[in-house]
Amino acid sequence: MRVYKFGGASVKDAKGVKNLASVLKTAGYENTLVVVSAMGKTTNAMELVIKNYFENKAELQSSIHEVIKYHNEILLDLFDNEHHEVFTSVKSIFDELILFFKTNKSPDYNYVYDQTIGFGELISTTIISYYLNEIGLKNKWLDVRDYIKTDNYYRRANVNWEQTQENITSNLNKSILNITQGFLGSDANNFTTTLGREGSDYTAAIFAYCLNANSVTIWKDVPGVLNADPRYFEKTQLLHQISYREAIELAFYGASVIHPKTLQPLQKKEIPLYVKSFLNPKEKGTCVDKGKAIVPEVPCFIVKKSQILIALSSLDFSYIVEENISEIFNLLHLYKMKVDVIQNSAISFSVCIDDIYNNRDKLLQHLKAKFNVTCYDNVSLYTIRHYNDEAIKKLEKDKTVLLKQLTQETVQIVTK
Repeated sequence: MRVYKFGGASVKDAKGVKNLASVLKTAGYENTLVVVSAMGKTTNAMELVIKNYFENKAELQSSIHEVIKYHNEILLDLFDNEHHEVFTSVKSIFDELILFFKTNKSPDYNYVYDQTIGFGELISTTIISYYLNEIGLKNKWLDVRDYIKTDNYYRRANVNWEQTQENITSNLNKSILNITQGFLGSDANNFTTTLGREGSDYTAAIFAYCLNANSVTIWKDVPGVLNADPRYFEKTQLLHQISYREAIELAFYGASVIHPKTLQPLQKKEIPLYVKSFLNPKEKGTCVDKGKAIVPEVPCFIVKKSQILIALSSLDFSYIVEENISEIFNLLHLYKMKVDVIQNSAISFSVCIDDIYNNRDKLLQHLKAKFNVTCYDNVSLYTIRHYNDEAIKKLEKDKTVLLKQLTQETVQIVTK
């Protein structure tokens, strides 16, 4: 059994869907489960829909219509017959979305987000499944919510592994080509949940673990795992091999190629992960497996934008001790902040955070009751694995360094 995952960039238009079919024909599709994300920037478009639902009802219908229009154009490019049943199936999914917004009574943003954001995945996989059947690649469409069960921690749900394993083992036919959605699950009451942004890689790993798969392949628009994101860094290099441990380190620091949670289940069963180009499927790409930490041994650069740096000191210049640090972390947990870097001295404590849930102001108000607080918004966090002096100097050039922290293998620098 093999698991393939295709991201939104690979299926952003009809040409991309046709290329997905070509990749399957080239790489093989027997005994294969294909996990697919929403098409193109649909998730971003759906986030705008949700924002309009809460903040600008007058624009709600037009923002939904933009999503419908985008997918209809892809449908018309893929299917000659406008009376093909795929049009009815996709319309019924959109009707379900519209009905939810008309009937929902919950004011909880996170609940509404999870009930609606995944419509992009449901539509993309429906279109792709119909298209593959149309061209002779017979497959079965699966609703991932029937297989992956989670708690109800909306937007970052935790997997119920025992129930998920039972569902997959009992209900999935391994001998055929299966198409399903990334990113989604469902809780005990069958409400939709999500596994965190970019969670489709994690979905692939969950299925691979439960299926004892031979491998997972993530198909990307890059040749494999690079030592830096080419959107932000010049002269990037392809990493031919990475150990599980190294890949987990890179993912933890924010490398966008691999989702942070993806690697743990694969490592447990030593299932190799390949990252390959959907534009050149015959190329080897990158293999994440046991073995050498990284080949070739070069510095790896990671950047996380739009971070928040908070610097704290005691009001009376007393020491920042264990009791203070414990209180700070309790508040960070309370307001669901993702902590990326911490640094403390005798009378100061700094933390770089990712405010996923928009609780910055509440956190600052709480902290100011006990500490002197300086807040830097919209900072960038750079991480270099396997750094050298040249790499650090190059990165710091023309930037204001607010925080810098070095360990044996890693340097982290917060800049403005």
